[in-house]
Amino acid sequence: MTKYEPDLSRLFHALADPTRRAMVTRLARGPAPVSDLAEPTGLRLPTVLRHLAVLEEAGLITSAKDGRVRTCAIVPESLAPARSWIDEQRALWEDRFDRLDAYVTQAMRETET
Repeated sequence: MTKYEPDLSRLFHALADPTRRAMVTRLARGPAPVSDLAEPTGLRLPTVLRHLAVLEEAGLITSAKDGRVRTCAIVPESLAPARSWIDEQRALWEDRFDRLDAYVTQAMRETET
């Protein structure tokens, strides 16, 4: 049975949407006001704010309000759980492929003799 990790699930849910991924990509270059994040999407501001709320709930971004301007910034360390999970999966599959390769190599040697 798969171990359920709510933080990891929230993280992957937040990154599942292309609009949110684009926002995270933009924020990787530095903090930005919400209006700058909204502009390339063509979405209305309430929709953009919902996307940002999902990113913030997942811990991927933070936001702060200065007067009338809300600025968002990425939290790079929030990607660590996803990176760890992906690294674990990669190691598991590399091990499986190594065993498959050994099996196929052995089977080929046996058919040659």
